[in-house]
Amino acid sequence: MTENGACLVVGAGDGVGGAIARAFAREGLAVCVTRRPRNIDQLEALAQDIRAAGGEAHPFGVDAREEAEMVGLVDRIEAEIGPLEVAVFNIGANVRFPAVETTSRVFTKVWEMAAYSGFLAGREAARVMTPRGRGTILFTGATASVRGGSQFSAFASAKHGLRAVAQSFARELGPKGIHVAHVVIDGAIDGIFTRTNRGDQVEELLARDAILKPDEIARNYVWLHRQQRSAWTHEMDLRPWSEPW
Repeated sequence: MTENGACLVVGAGDGVGGAIARAFAREGLAVCVTRRPRNIDQLEALAQDIRAAGGEAHPFGVDAREEAEMVGLVDRIEAEIGPLEVAVFNIGANVRFPAVETTSRVFTKVWEMAAYSGFLAGREAARVMTPRGRGTILFTGATASVRGGSQFSAFASAKHGLRAVAQSFARELGPKGIHVAHVVIDGAIDGIFTRTNRGDQVEELLARDAILKPDEIARNYVWLHRQQRSAWTHEMDLRPWSEPW
């Protein structure tokens, strides 16, 4: 059992989620990272990387849409690793479909991934944090959290819903000592998705600081957790200096 407590990152991929996990590991927390079971090999690679840098990491193959799995995960963290001090929900579900091609299955699956699973992760974190009167719950949002774009009806509705969950949680849990924050990441992020779609442009964008860097995003998550409660931030916008509003 760790003395510094645990940090759960739901949706720890190669980009923002992995950077967040590394950042909290450097803060001395035991990092618990999750992805769906089929991605457990990539998750173990992230955990090994964190351990090689001197941190503590535990990978879990979990479907965040399944209530029983999320309940069991948090119970296991509390029993075997340490008290949950930080929970980060970082599942994206960024898909693009024209309105008439958005099937009920697509809409439902996106909602499950980006909104419902966020509620489950936040609820389970709150369940164990509330009796202690402390903890941080952070939700990763997107441009779609505040503005529905063309062909993003499913994604925007889910991200709007997640933002509403974060607002409700903050109003309920803040007076109980739990800091709830929602981070609007507004702009392209350096990672596999952007490099696949923009190719050679990425290096030039990075050189100009015109694209969001995962490590810099992660620094802000740690800062939110470390905020003193007399001046908590609920919603933070992160975008490159050159990104239009």
